[in-house]
Amino acid sequence: MTSATEPRAAARDDRGFPRFWDEERETRDPRAREAVILERLQHQLRYAYAELPFYRRHYDAHGFHPDQVRTLEDFTTEVPVITKKMLVADQVEHPPFGSYTRDFTAADGSSGIARIHGSSGTSGTPTMYAVSRADWDRAADVHAMAQWCAGIRPDDVAQVGFPFGLFFGGWGVLQGLERIGATVFPLGVTDSEKHLELITRLGSTVFTATPSYCIHLLSVAEKLGIDLRNSTVRTLLVGGEPGGSLPGTRRIIEEGWGATAVDAGSTSEMYPFQTSVGCTAGTGTHLITDEVHVEVVGAGDLNTPVPVGQRGAVVYTHLWRESQPMIRFAPGDETYLDDEPCPCGRTYPRMPEGVLGRLDDMLVVRGANIFPSAVETALRTLDELGPEFQIRVRRPGALDEISVHTELAHHTATTLAGLSPDAARTRRLELVRRAESALRLAVNIKVPVELLEPGTLPETTFKARRVVDERPRH
Repeated sequence: MTSATEPRAAARDDRGFPRFWDEERETRDPRAREAVILERLQHQLRYAYAELPFYRRHYDAHGFHPDQVRTLEDFTTEVPVITKKMLVADQVEHPPFGSYTRDFTAADGSSGIARIHGSSGTSGTPTMYAVSRADWDRAADVHAMAQWCAGIRPDDVAQVGFPFGLFFGGWGVLQGLERIGATVFPLGVTDSEKHLELITRLGSTVFTATPSYCIHLLSVAEKLGIDLRNSTVRTLLVGGEPGGSLPGTRRIIEEGWGATAVDAGSTSEMYPFQTSVGCTAGTGTHLITDEVHVEVVGAGDLNTPVPVGQRGAVVYTHLWRESQPMIRFAPGDETYLDDEPCPCGRTYPRMPEGVLGRLDDMLVVRGANIFPSAVETALRTLDELGPEFQIRVRRPGALDEISVHTELAHHTATTLAGLSPDAARTRRLELVRRAESALRLAVNIKVPVELLEPGTLPETTFKARRVVDERPRH
């Protein structure tokens, strides 16, 4: 395992540090890596079937046995998926951690579990995560490799804007930063003004939070007369929600902060969850596939692979985790892959736009499939709009109706306030026309836009909630 400040690499970056955390691993020939992946998949299947009752029952019910997997294609076509709903049900029946983990109690009576975390429970009962000591230690090195890929180095001062509590988010970020040897300021969730003040006072060079919160801080800074382009921050490590790899969203963050925005993270079940991470070349998120195997499959048939470049559902598999390993876990996310070489030199495949969104977040309105990420991409092309918006869906009669309510940027509102009523009305109508035109190109139907004054919608302090679906549920 690599030490805190001595990653295995020879090439140097422009700050004098090694370019890679583990050059041999990160630049390995993809065919050689596939051999490692297949060996680990076969190991995990045998382990799960022999040791974890959840998987044995699941595989027996589907007529599957680990011996059926001889190739990577076999793994996709033969192994049944698991879902969050199944994990929640198993934990209810086998509390507290479910029957998809084993007892790690050591001979001296210690539990062998290093950390217990959980999901937020926003959709019901929280899912509990138990991480063995070996898994916790390995994850620190994986997160360090990911953050090194993002451009974080030992001489950085990293200010963490993710929460520290039951939720995994901030803790995984902290792990990687500490393993790298960076100076860490784990402030967590606090007043936005406090974050901005302490960036200046401490000279923070890295800020980590959700992409929507980074955009929100731009709005707060504008109100306070702070130009974040002049701050000490040079790297923004964003995650926790889709959007950090979408070109329009990344452009707004990078131009507003005068820093490089890097997307990182997948989902809590897949801890170490920073196995999807961007690099400073800005080509999307590299997938550390020899740690977490990633498949993109048909959304309607999760045992059918789709070609590189085609959109589909994401399926994840832990290759090394022994506590609560996820084997073909389908979180309901959508993405597409690219396996072309990256200028950074890493040979991992990439998601060019990260996770595009959740398949169950897709809105079907008058026959059109609409993803919130597509609406966000369209709105981010207009500099006159602020960070907050909502997608509202109603069914007043026989047909669904969709509209977008979006706030003006503070500078736009100030400009309009200085115009005559007629001139301001004309300017607003022109902005509405441009926004509706951008949305039509993005979602292929007409979407009415309503402009709101800054501060009308709830402020995003962690993850954004963009959709208000008022249609009756049956």
